[in-house]
Amino acid sequence: MALKTEPIVVNIGPQHPSTHGVFRMRVTFDGEVIVDLEPCLGYLHRGIEKLAETRTYTQNIPLTDRLDYLASMTNNLAYVLAVEKLAGVAVPERAEHLRVIMAELMRISSHLMAVGAFLNDCGAFMTPFLYMFREREKILDLFEMVCGQRLTYNYMRIGGVSHDIPDEFLPALRRFIAEMPGFIDEYDQLLASNEILLARAKGVGILPAKLAINTSASGPVLRASGVKWDIRQADPYSVYDRFDFGIPTGEVGDVYDRYWVRIQEMRQSVRILSQAVEQLPSGEVCASMPCLLRPPVGEAYGHIEGPKGELGFYLVSDNSIAPYRFHIRAPTLINLTALRDMTVGWKLADAIIIFGSIDICLAEVDR
Repeated sequence: MALKTEPIVVNIGPQHPSTHGVFRMRVTFDGEVIVDLEPCLGYLHRGIEKLAETRTYTQNIPLTDRLDYLASMTNNLAYVLAVEKLAGVAVPERAEHLRVIMAELMRISSHLMAVGAFLNDCGAFMTPFLYMFREREKILDLFEMVCGQRLTYNYMRIGGVSHDIPDEFLPALRRFIAEMPGFIDEYDQLLASNEILLARAKGVGILPAKLAINTSASGPVLRASGVKWDIRQADPYSVYDRFDFGIPTGEVGDVYDRYWVRIQEMRQSVRILSQAVEQLPSGEVCASMPCLLRPPVGEAYGHIEGPKGELGFYLVSDNSIAPYRFHIRAPTLINLTALRDMTVGWKLADAIIIFGSIDICLAEVDR
């Protein structure tokens, strides 16, 4: 006799940290198998885009820190690039190199948190996470030397950076560059062939390349699907075109590939840092700017390859001291588009690590 069954809907979240912030998944199960999933957003909406339209261009820089607060330096960078494009501002060479150094340190820091949190979701409670925190602390020490902050930095400025690096920064950075490859090797030794990680991540949550492109995915999520697209090379900004680095890509587009790509990207960031330090010129660190910038009437879109993908700012100027329109292209919001497609057919435990492999920050999703 056939048993009468019916789908059941389960709300997962909002809670922290298992859903990486106040995020809810409305999941429909047939037994233990996921047959539908709806991402539910909006719990953290703070109206940053509207707030930014009532503040001056410079006053908006700290607001960008509060988006992806695990990658605040790169948020600053994307925004000031958009303003500089809108206003036609030239940035001194030393400032450009300092921006690259901060951005690549931020990428490593963000990926450390992404991989550590993902492994925590997989069930490797705390040990890998604490390994990742160990190196992240060294990066935060470097940021603290530069601007006195460890989370929200407000370091970038329209036309450059707020001030030059202190004398002790470069020696400490060189030590980090020398040591970091060995620590990444340590992560690989601990994780790359770990049978539990392989069993849980290999072949799970596959995002085919065509679907990744059609959903406008970017960053490690896109490159894990085999698409070799990185804005630092595809549409170079700052002085990235002067550095030699690779673009790691996956083959399958599964959870494991998304983990692997982030590990390899940290290695490439160390390569960029080494070159940027050696090429760092002397000179000014910020162009001379008016206290109240009034860009000419027009519009501009500035984007960068952030740790989580393409982070862009669309600005419209009406020649006043504040943007007439301020819109953020947040990579984690776009990357969540494919969550349902990656999750249907898998089970609840798989859904948690598939979601974790995307690497989101809710403050950027809901902003």
